Amino acid sequence: MAVLRDLLRQGAAQLQAAGVPSPEVDARALLVLALNLSPTALLTRGHEPAPADGQARYEALLARRAARVPLQHLLGEVEWGGVRLRTDARALVPRPETEWLLHLALQALAGRHKPRVLDVGTGTGALALGLKAARPDAQVSATDLSEEALSLARENAALNGRDVAFVAGDLLAGLSGPFDLIVSNPPYLPETDAQAAQPEVAFDPPLALYGGPDGLAVARRLAAQAGATLVPGGELLLELDPRNAAPFAAELRAQGWQATTAPDLTDRERFVLAQRLA
Repeated sequence: MAVLRDLLRQGAAQLQAAGVPSPEVDARALLVLALNLSPTALLTRGHEPAPADGQARYEALLARRAARVPLQHLLGEVEWGGVRLRTDARALVPRPETEWLLHLALQALAGRHKPRVLDVGTGTGALALGLKAARPDAQVSATDLSEEALSLARENAALNGRDVAFVAGDLLAGLSGPFDLIVSNPPYLPETDAQAAQPEVAFDPPLALYGGPDGLAVARRLAAQAGATLVPGGELLLELDPRNAAPFAAELRAQGWQATTAPDLTDRERFVLAQRLA
């Protein structure tokens, strides 16, 4: 019977051989899940043998991760932006960089009393629920074209006890606002990126990933609709591919928006901050 420390080392080696980008981190997370341990307990009990049923669960999880099933799907739930989110194939796994979009959105809401906020393309509900958790006074709505994604978002709203109005539809269809802030992490990858995508991407809905030939098709449609639903001085915040943030901000300025970009935590220009002028 293998001890925990050996299982961890063997699991990391298996995932590394399968090309998993973070084999040690993933192996540790899966061993903690399989044995129902805390990370601290795994450290302090590394010399102990693993129970046979726990080892079997771990090996099954490792096999799925080696097949490049996303770690978040195997864990079933992640902590993100101050909320707990169930994650599965119904919606895009919320990325760490999008937490900075949440931060920028909260900055934009500073000083606004009972703001009206819309999250377009909500997916798991991450942005909408993170905003509602941080600003309980906000009236938060969220849309998505995918009914499956909305079902997951509603489950996450119930899990966190947050009141968000979820609406099925294409971008702002059927919504008149007015909104103080519209925030979105739209599909933003150029379609040609699909050819070189990591294997994990195959488990994400294509609808949530690709934004036309240059990655900006959805963002352009959203900006065209947003101007009519934002209050004067209201803001549109977008997460885009770093290749496109600056060019799209320039497009918006040419259309009369006040638009700038902001970097992510790795200093790549990823976010567009646009304001509707009075």
